[in-house]
Amino acid sequence: MSERPEATATADLVARAGAKDPGAVQQLLVRNLPGLEAFVRLRMGAQLRSLMTAPDLVQSVCREVLEDLGGFEFRGEAPFRHWLFVRAENKLREKHRFHSAGKRDQRKLVDLPDATTAITAYRTLCTPSKDLEVKEAMRRVEAAFDQLPEDYREAVTLHKLCGLSHAEIAERMNRSEGAVRNLVYRGISRLALLVDGGDTAV
Repeated sequence: MSERPEATATADLVARAGAKDPGAVQQLLVRNLPGLEAFVRLRMGAQLRSLMTAPDLVQSVCREVLEDLGGFEFRGEAPFRHWLFVRAENKLREKHRFHSAGKRDQRKLVDLPDATTAITAYRTLCTPSKDLEVKEAMRRVEAAFDQLPEDYREAVTLHKLCGLSHAEIAERMNRSEGAVRNLVYRGISRLALLVDGGDTAV
């Protein structure tokens, strides 16, 4: 079976970006930015989310990732996205350690930007009321997501944002494929219930 055109196009972008082609770098970033920003915002947690903005962290992640593209072996769209999100996850761990160590100012609050690319990816998780402003819709989704158990959060983000299959997630989480399917279903259902019900106290 021949490779899908979109997969071929992505492989070409990765190869060109690894060769420092500015046009390819820009295309690759734009293509993955909504899902990456949504992943970062949701995995930040309430505390870190109150201390910094996701776009700044995403920019740092992308800069570091692009430096390593030349050594990345392309194996498909989902594996590439997974690699990208793993780097983001590592960056988040660094930030969590930094702000947990010493005497960090944990009272500084950062207001959410009115415009963000993450809202488009959030809509793959649930559909906030169209009557809500973008900022309020994002706040509800994030507050609801923070209330989910950790295994729900991991399964949902890996499947809906990162694009991993249930089998791939099962291997990563050391669970059965059926258990992962259940986690994703329950996570999405619970998230929608919390967002629609407005039971998302920050």
